Amino acid sequence: MKCQKCKKNNATTHVKRVVNGEYEEYMLCADCAHDMGFQNMFDTSMPDMFGGLMKSFFGTALPARSQATRCPVCQSTAGDISNTGKVGCAKCYEVFFSHLMPYIKRIHGNTVHCGKSPESPAIPEKSQTEANKESEIANLKSELEKAVQEQNFEYAAELRDKIKELEGTNNE
Repeated sequence: MKCQKCKKNNATTHVKRVVNGEYEEYMLCADCAHDMGFQNMFDTSMPDMFGGLMKSFFGTALPARSQATRCPVCQSTAGDISNTGKVGCAKCYEVFFSHLMPYIKRIHGNTVHCGKSPESPAIPEKSQTEANKESEIANLKSELEKAVQEQNFEYAAELRDKIKELEGTNNE
């Protein structure tokens, strides 16, 4: 099929769009598609496609002093993480901890995971109850922050007392 715009080259791009409530469909050659502002999303590599994600999301890359620091396991740098938006391995979280935590907190709202526990725990029962208390304390602290932000100070005081009580039993 020939390009519907230039009528010279073979059509390689199928464009569908709605303009002012009207449905339009074109078969275009690569040159005409490019001239009209349609680019093939598969022409770029994944890092280019997602490259600078951290920069665009946060406005800046990671600080320059950590650019030279490398992960001993995967050899990733802070710049690599900034450009791809992905850490190289689990060790990267330890190596770049101080730089990643503010970003993780900004994205997820918290830096502590409070997920489900496995049905058959691999840890002793006493440790499991301690983990449950720590999880409950983390949830209460999160609620406390919300209560303070909403200026619900009476409820915040109750939460503070519950947290102190749980932390007191944890330390014994």
